[in-house]
Amino acid sequence: MDSRNSTLGSGFILVGILDGSSSPELLCATIAALYMLALISNGLLILVITMDVYLHVPMYLLLGQLSLMDLLLTSVISPKAVMDFLLRDNSITLGGCAIQMFLELALGSAEDLLLAFMAYDRYVAICHPLNYMIFMRPSICWLMIAISWIPASLSALGYTIYTMQYPFCKSREIRHLFCEIPPLLKLACADTSTYELSVYLMGVTLLIPPLAAILASYSLILFTVLNMPSNEGRKKALVTCSSHLTVVGMYYGPLTVMYILPSSYHSSKQENILSFLYTIITPALNPLIYSLRNKEVSGALKRVLGKRLLPAHPTF
Repeated sequence: MDSRNSTLGSGFILVGILDGSSSPELLCATIAALYMLALISNGLLILVITMDVYLHVPMYLLLGQLSLMDLLLTSVISPKAVMDFLLRDNSITLGGCAIQMFLELALGSAEDLLLAFMAYDRYVAICHPLNYMIFMRPSICWLMIAISWIPASLSALGYTIYTMQYPFCKSREIRHLFCEIPPLLKLACADTSTYELSVYLMGVTLLIPPLAAILASYSLILFTVLNMPSNEGRKKALVTCSSHLTVVGMYYGPLTVMYILPSSYHSSKQENILSFLYTIITPALNPLIYSLRNKEVSGALKRVLGKRLLPAHPTF
């Protein structure tokens, strides 16, 4: 029987982070809890930004897109990982694997680009506040969003189609949390060296320029902040920038190791941990780091939900 056709008919088995854990039940509960946190926090943020007119500004428009990407990204990974463990069935069809790979690549790449645009937004707001609504007018914001989504989706589609055309006959076990290019190529029974170089170049193209733009933006912001006469303004800007850089580090760090460092520098177990960081932990924490501690967002949340933190005092 042709090995390629056999694999096509049977699909794959995901042997991910839960299978190699010493406490899989606890880790499964953690993934479920983080997923619920991601659903609630990102869902609330999208709701508030959509419904509250005071948040219809460039900064929150971009934040809303980040929450949407995070919500979709973790929904591609977390529910299947939890259900696979509970049902004791780690199988995934070839089509399901392709869809999961496409969505993860598209959403991850789009978020790479969006984080760079968000850094530029903060640079303009802090370094050129008088021209903010010129440099960040609505047409520019929507162009940034389109540039984040469209090239990322097209690139993901091309790499997914090319990856899935390989004959996979070495094993059906993908030793990874989900279908991703590097672990899947280990199962191919064909020469993938040229394609691996292409994947490496994709990683460099999608990760390094946005990361360089982010570092440049925050370097200029830091220079401006240190020359601010107001201690309160300096403190507020530093707190905002430090929270944003925390998100950048949590997201770009694992992706850089996965797609830029040679595979000989990291094992399957390390790849699982890195994927766990940027597909499950980061989407749950992003809203808490970026926005839900923000006074404007908390005020908008109370307006939208019709609630107040303190009961009204009686008047006499």
